[in-house]
Amino acid sequence: MAREATIARTTKETSIQLAFSLDGEGKTELETGVPFLTHMLDLFAKHGQFDLLVDAKGDTHIDDHHTTEDIGICLGQAIKEALGDKKGIKRYGNAFVPMDDALAQVVIDLSNRPHLEFHGEFPASKVGTFDVELVHEFLWKLALEARMNLHVIVHYGRNTHHMIEAVFKALGRALDEATMVDPRVKGVPSTKGML
Repeated sequence: MAREATIARTTKETSIQLAFSLDGEGKTELETGVPFLTHMLDLFAKHGQFDLLVDAKGDTHIDDHHTTEDIGICLGQAIKEALGDKKGIKRYGNAFVPMDDALAQVVIDLSNRPHLEFHGEFPASKVGTFDVELVHEFLWKLALEARMNLHVIVHYGRNTHHMIEAVFKALGRALDEATMVDPRVKGVPSTKGML
């Protein structure tokens, strides 16, 4: 069965169409209206080998908050839907990614228990016009809607762009590992019998 999902979300603040495939080739078509987020989503999909299409229109004349948050919501919902019953998956994923001066780690448990732990201090509050605080907002909504434990640790770095880039690359790689089908796993990988 194809592990993919299409999500549509329309509010007074944003209109988003998103298509996602877990078993892709890293192909993207991204129109977010938030250039830095577009760059990060492209990295996420490429390093996770996911196919991702996003067509988002939002109130970016105010700021990037609503669009970034709602794309996180839609992507989380798509991940959850694409995973289906989660039978046979590895469940856990862990990735360290360096980016020049920066080192980021992302650890995932597809537990059906949403939680975000974020540890990292960025030296700048903006990258271009993008508010750096929106990285946390995006990741929290992603974890909430995908119903995953998501732990993000930025070990160190001097350049804020590099630090965030390392996070999104590690996110893609950790999610790829957690969603891989392992033929040794019978049913869901939990002693409870369900996730």
